[in-house]
Formats: sequence, structure tokens, C-alpha cells
Amino acid sequence: MLLRFDPFRDFDRVTEEVAERQRRASAPTMRMDAFRSGDEVTVHFDLPGVDRDTIDITVEKNQLVVTAERRWNLDDDAQVVASERAHGTFSRTLFLGENLDTERIDADYADGVLTLTVPVAETAKPRKITVGTGQAALAS
Repeated sequence: MLLRFDPFRDFDRVTEEVAERQRRASAPTMRMDAFRSGDEVTVHFDLPGVDRDTIDITVEKNQLVVTAERRWNLDDDAQVVASERAHGTFSRTLFLGENLDTERIDADYADGVLTLTVPVAETAKPRKITVGTGQAALAS
């Protein structure tokens, strides 16, 4: 068996991995918590400094996408001394289970936290089934 030796192949792979890690580290993130309580799922997204008008929420089938933008409006003569907060467009995609009612999602934004409330679908809720006495089958 012949193997072609390429000394740069591994170097290229490592370089690409480092570049991808740096890109992910510098990309704006949207932190979230999610929990189920009773017949609804609640999701909190941290969006400090984001204007409510820049928040966009879309649902298609079971895919929910939240997009928001934090703008940094500086005067032309401003000189940046430090820049640690992420600016730009943030996006987060959630895949919702089939047992959630995506038609009745409620959204609220207060104190830099976007809260989505997703009710559990009626068909997914537990229900009691009455057991018959079997009298109908005996009468036949």
C-alpha cells in the first residue's frame, strides 16, 4: 500500500481548529436557562443592553429562532479605551419537542431578560381513561 506523505496536512488541520475556536469565542452568545413547570416550558435568554425593537422571534414547525442586536453608537470623536462586551447580532436556535404548542408561545422582555413561555400541547398532557365494566360485550 502506498501512502502519500504530506507534512503540511496536520499543520493545516491544527490551524483550522484554532481559527474555529477563536471565531466561536469571539462570536456574540445568547445565554439561556430553560425549565418545565406544570403545563408549560419557560426559557430565559440574557440580553442585557438590547433594544426590544431589535428582538425577532420566529417559529417554523419545531424550530424556534431568537435573533437580537446590541448596537454600539459612538460619537465620531470617541476613542475606545476598552471593549469587552459583545456587539452585533446574536442568534440562538432551539428545537422544540412535538409535545409543545408552538401556536401559543408568549414572549416578554424586561430588565434585559427575554422570557418565552411555551405551553405543553393538549394532546401531550396526561389524561385519565375510564375502564368500562365489560357489560356491553356480555350482552351481545
